[in-house]
Amino acid sequence: MTKKLYIKTYGCQMNVYDSERMAEAMGGEGYVTTSTPDDADMILLNTCHIREKAAEKVYSELGRYKTLKAENPDLKIGVAGCVAQAEGAEIMRRQPMVDLVVGPQSYHRLPALEAKARAGQKALDTDFPEEDKFEHLKARPKAKRGPSAFLTVQEGCDKFCAFCVVPYTRGAEVSRPADRIVTEARDLVARGVREITLLGQNVNAYHGHEGGLAGLIYALSDIDDLARIRFTTSHPNDMDEALIAAHGDCEKLMPYLHLPVQAGSDRILKRMNRQHTRDDYFRIIDRLRAVRPDLHLSGDFIVGFPEETDADFEDTLDLIERVQYGSAFSFKYSTRPGTPAAERDQVSEAVKDERLQRLQALLTRQQRALQDAMVGRDVAVLFEKPGRMPGQMVGKSEYLHAVHVEAEGVSAGDLRRVRIVESGPNSLKGALI
Repeated sequence: MTKKLYIKTYGCQMNVYDSERMAEAMGGEGYVTTSTPDDADMILLNTCHIREKAAEKVYSELGRYKTLKAENPDLKIGVAGCVAQAEGAEIMRRQPMVDLVVGPQSYHRLPALEAKARAGQKALDTDFPEEDKFEHLKARPKAKRGPSAFLTVQEGCDKFCAFCVVPYTRGAEVSRPADRIVTEARDLVARGVREITLLGQNVNAYHGHEGGLAGLIYALSDIDDLARIRFTTSHPNDMDEALIAAHGDCEKLMPYLHLPVQAGSDRILKRMNRQHTRDDYFRIIDRLRAVRPDLHLSGDFIVGFPEETDADFEDTLDLIERVQYGSAFSFKYSTRPGTPAAERDQVSEAVKDERLQRLQALLTRQQRALQDAMVGRDVAVLFEKPGRMPGQMVGKSEYLHAVHVEAEGVSAGDLRRVRIVESGPNSLKGALI
């Protein structure tokens, strides 16, 4: 009998990919996905531990399912991902209605855990198993896919930034073998995918190919119908010369790079244990722009890190002014129990708020200026879906801008040249050439 699975995904693109694979794993056990928890036979929360009070948000979400559990005692509820890894059995203690808890490195064991839960036992697995979870998952179903897809190639992180829980929840850096990644990419392309984004907590530390991430990118570029390659998220210390050169030499590697720096003050970078300086970062950016002058950069910034002074913050603003970002993500620092920064003197919330507003205003001005500068330029747009208006299609440019075009005869998966005619708050308007 067909059963229904509802998955709620929190956080990054890697969790989106993980949720897809968990759905596929449970598909082999007779489950089909549903868009609502109301009629589900199993609810699975795939959680993220990066943001503030992540665990409390999960407990709050679980509280909403008490009525469903009371109405349907056979309903199984599971928690997966990084909060599951961090909290473990504590989740079941605080929310006894939870039937299974599985960490991000063990979700290939999800069918066995579900079977244990169906037998009336609590199921917990937060190990870091030696086997490759990807090789133990059932093969992807051969259904048609959209034109863009995520593909995890690396997991974990060895950097131990003072603010970050990833090394504790995702474990040490592990890279998937290149031949397995190429096989999976070929399968995706055969089902309609034209753009693949390679994922990793520290993706440019990938070492599953003798040529590193650059070598993997070149191997993937040999797939005939794969038009575009992207990767995220990177660490400056792993941006090697081969990868920099690939941005100039590999036509399928898109001119968009997310390269988080987190702060512009050398003092704060050292306190963050980033193991690079602002000048190191500038040198990387200069080399990248030398090989790809039209490269659009994205970054991450933490405002109000412990002990950050006004002068430290001004250094961050100065770095942003010098780099000129096409997009960025910025956040107020929030403590993560167990990380070194959580024990240090904290900046007041009022100061954090004021600094974040100033920083985001600067980033917004930069992003809008770079977007406005696209008007009159010709770009390549990979169309993904219909727009809100009849006859409208929406896609992404090579610079990751959302572009909408009013044109008949354009389908999802088409890659077309477009002239940008208008810049809006969050997207560009184009006309087919």
